Amino acid sequence: MPNNRPLTVLQLLPALHAGGVERGTLEIARYLVQNGHRSLVMSAGGRMESQLISEGSTHFNWDIGKKSLLTLRLVPRLRRLLIEQKVDILHLRSRMPAWIGYLAWRSMDPATRPKLVTTVHGAYTVNAYSAVMTKGERVIAVSNTIRNYILTNYPQVNPEIIRLIYRGVDPQEFPRGYQPDNAWLQKWRKDYPQLIGKTVITLPGRITRWKGQLDFIQLMARLKYAGLNVHGLIVGEADPKKQAFLQELKTQISTLSLDMDISLIGHRTDLKEVMAVSDLVLSLSQDPEAFGRTTPEALTLGIPVIGYNHGGVGEVLQALFPEGLVPLCDLDMLQQTVQRCLSHPYSIAENQTFTLVNMQSSTLAAYRELIDK
Repeated sequence: MPNNRPLTVLQLLPALHAGGVERGTLEIARYLVQNGHRSLVMSAGGRMESQLISEGSTHFNWDIGKKSLLTLRLVPRLRRLLIEQKVDILHLRSRMPAWIGYLAWRSMDPATRPKLVTTVHGAYTVNAYSAVMTKGERVIAVSNTIRNYILTNYPQVNPEIIRLIYRGVDPQEFPRGYQPDNAWLQKWRKDYPQLIGKTVITLPGRITRWKGQLDFIQLMARLKYAGLNVHGLIVGEADPKKQAFLQELKTQISTLSLDMDISLIGHRTDLKEVMAVSDLVLSLSQDPEAFGRTTPEALTLGIPVIGYNHGGVGEVLQALFPEGLVPLCDLDMLQQTVQRCLSHPYSIAENQTFTLVNMQSSTLAAYRELIDK
C-alpha cells in the first residue's frame, strides 16, 4: 500500500559551488520542500549555500568531500546524524561523500536504516573507488550513456534497480524566444562592441582540453576563410590548474589571426542571456558528456545547437534537433553543418523530455519506490 507520509531526505555532495551536481541537488531540495517533505543537504558549502537555505532546506556544513583518510572519521558522526534526524532517504551524489555515506549506512540496522539512492553523474574511471556510486538500492543514471556505462563496467549491478532520469530544464526559466532586457543588452553591447553586426557562435564550457575549444578555434578559422561574418565566444572559466591550456588557446587564436574574431569571456552567471543573443551554440566535447545541460537549455530557448554525436549531448540532439548532430571530431562535417544551419530555416522540437518537472517527479518516485517496498 503506498505510503504518502512526508519524507526526510539527506543529499551528500562535496560542495555547493557552480556545477551540474550542485544544481541538481538544489533542484531536488526545492522540489521536496515545495511538496511538504524535509530537505537536508550536507556539503562543505559554497556560493549556492545561501540559495539552498533560502529555499527551505537545512544545510550541514561538513567537509565530507575532502579526499583524505581523515575524512573517514566522519562515518560514526554521520551514522548518529542519520538516526537523530530520522532520515528516510540517503542520496549520494559524489564519490568521496558517497563512501562516507555508504559506510555509515552499511553499519546501521537494515530494518531501520534509511533507503539508499545513488546518482551516477559521470563516466568515472572504472575502479573500486568509483564503484560506490553503484551501491544504491536505486541507482539513478542521468542519461542512457551513463546507464550503458554502469551495465558495461559494473555487471554485478542489477539492471532492474537502475532508473534513467535525465537532467531537466525549466521551460519557464528558459522560454522559447527569450530576449534579455534592455539594460542587459545595453551593457552587453558596451562590453562587447566587436559582436555588433556579427553572427555569434558560442561554445560554453569550462576551459579544459576535452571540452573542445581547440576544435572551435579551427572551426572559426575555416568559417572566416569561407567569408562568413562570424564572431566566436568561448564562455567558461579556467581553474588555476588550466592556466597553461588557457594560454595555449590564446596563442592558437593569435597564430590563426583570429584575435578580432574570437572572444574569451570567462565564467558567466548570465549564460542564458549569452545563449539567447547567440545565433548558434556548439558542444564539441571530445569525451562523451554524461548529459550536457547547456544543450537542452539552448534548444529550449529556441537556439540551435550543433554537437558531436556521442554521450548525453547526442541523445538530446537526436530527440530535439537531429540536424545538429556531427560525427566526433569531423571538422569538415562540422563546418558544413554550421554553414547549413546558419543559411537555412530550422525547426527545433519542443522540449517535453528533458524537463525539470520530469526530473524532479521521477526522482521522488524513485524515493517512493523504496519507501513503499
